[in-house]
Amino acid sequence: MALREPAILVAGGGTLIGAALRRALKRQGAPLAPEPAGLDHTRPDEVQDWFAQVRPTQVYLAAGRTGGIAANQRFPAELMRDNLLVACNLIEAAHRAQARLLNLASSCSYPRDCSQPMTPDALMTGPLEPTNEAYATAKLSAIVLARAYRQQFGASFISAIPANAFGPGDDFSPEESHVIAALIRRMSEAKAQGLPEVEIWGTGTPRREFIYVDDLAEAALVAMARYDGELPINLGAGADLSIRELAEAVRGAVGYEGRLAFNPDRPDGMPRKCLDATAILALGWRPRVPFTEALRRTCQAYLTGAPHA
Repeated sequence: MALREPAILVAGGGTLIGAALRRALKRQGAPLAPEPAGLDHTRPDEVQDWFAQVRPTQVYLAAGRTGGIAANQRFPAELMRDNLLVACNLIEAAHRAQARLLNLASSCSYPRDCSQPMTPDALMTGPLEPTNEAYATAKLSAIVLARAYRQQFGASFISAIPANAFGPGDDFSPEESHVIAALIRRMSEAKAQGLPEVEIWGTGTPRREFIYVDDLAEAALVAMARYDGELPINLGAGADLSIRELAEAVRGAVGYEGRLAFNPDRPDGMPRKCLDATAILALGWRPRVPFTEALRRTCQAYLTGAPHA
């Protein structure tokens, strides 16, 4: 049988994380396969045709729909349905191609009241956060499906759980944005309009871990090259901050001088999400961009409309 040329495929190359993965792979000079414009990852025929043309040896699964608390409350069925379809189609296609696959999951997959920092063996040990239960269930299903292919077929599939990613190229829309992008947009608009205050959902007390998307991409490449466990590997540095601290940091980066009005009638989400980073740190990865610099770059990208810095 003729040997095929190696090709690396990033499914979801237009997403925040997918675009960062493509940048990181290009910096390494990796043989990166193109992704057809308009490809619908929820359609198995389109996915199989793409894989047949590319014949990848490695696959990064970064495709699927995401959103913050607002999107999870408004579109739970679509978020769950689309992410289930994407996972089923891409995992099966990677199996048929006999490719190594890294499935990128979500920290929402951990139980709502998970012990901190969160370790992969805590998955499915308690109820999920109600505000993102449908999305988290889809992401959990992808983790279990990838592991099932390992067990039944010996597939070289792993899953990774990133901290909350942010950076240039993020989705800043009112409907789909996550917390950092939403705060940057709203404070920038308030500054431009001279508004005296900005409402922020929740009490400000929940704690979150954030990771600059280019640091996350480098962590994913390390995991692809050096990790081969059945349990997911966390991709983060194990440090978190409160939403109130985050909002103050965004206010400083934007230069907004108005008041921050926390609204306790709006949902907080999970009380805390901080990842146990033992495994990825042991593989030699470290974040390179300090949080304040990452936040500055993200604000600048929003203000200038640049896709990435």
